[in-house]
Amino acid sequence: MNEEDLIDYPIRINRYLELKGVATRRGADDLIAEGLVLVNGKTAVLGYKVNKNDKVEVSPKAGIKEKTFEYFAFYKPRGIVTHSPQEDEREISDLTKRKDIFPLGRLDKESEGLILLTNDGRITDRLLNPKYEHEKEYEVEVKEKVSPMHKKILEGGVISLREMLKAKHVEITGPSTMTILLTEGKKHQIRRMLDGAHLTVKSLKRVRVMNIKLGKLRSGEWRAIGGQELKDFLAMLY
Repeated sequence: MNEEDLIDYPIRINRYLELKGVATRRGADDLIAEGLVLVNGKTAVLGYKVNKNDKVEVSPKAGIKEKTFEYFAFYKPRGIVTHSPQEDEREISDLTKRKDIFPLGRLDKESEGLILLTNDGRITDRLLNPKYEHEKEYEVEVKEKVSPMHKKILEGGVISLREMLKAKHVEITGPSTMTILLTEGKKHQIRRMLDGAHLTVKSLKRVRVMNIKLGKLRSGEWRAIGGQELKDFLAMLY
């Protein structure tokens, strides 16, 4: 990712260094306090605001290596948890064997499908904050027969636990199947919405996050996101 796409100048130097992948904001403050950061050849000070034409350097004494960001599409199987596994539960890293990447968002244990993995914490808020209205698409099968009235209820909104839960779009694809499009991601949202519409989930699979599709991935498989697909994804985020 081109870090310049994330930077809105002038910007506080600790945030600048965070976006450059050098350190967290607190870590950047420590580097600045130790005199290990230069701006235009002069020792930086805490709170300095970097302008676009400033030259920012970190001393080799800091031992900082430039971070390479990675992005993956992963097919989470049913029965795998995305966060805080209990003693008898398996998590995504048990399958990927990677402890340096983490899931963006959640997909509950009994659901399956696409979840994005990365080591780039900079994009977490941009992807998950509902105010940005990024689309997530789900294929759902229920035990009951689906009717146009169910579509109307789900698109109109269901109140659950004092929250309004609403689908951006619902497409009925079969007698008991539908595709649901969300732009928010509240806990167990689809299951709660369907419960409010008196429908019982039989299977729930996420098949798309923005422009990233599950495609031909099989359960437990994952692939790197790169090239034009990654460029488009990051451009949509910002």
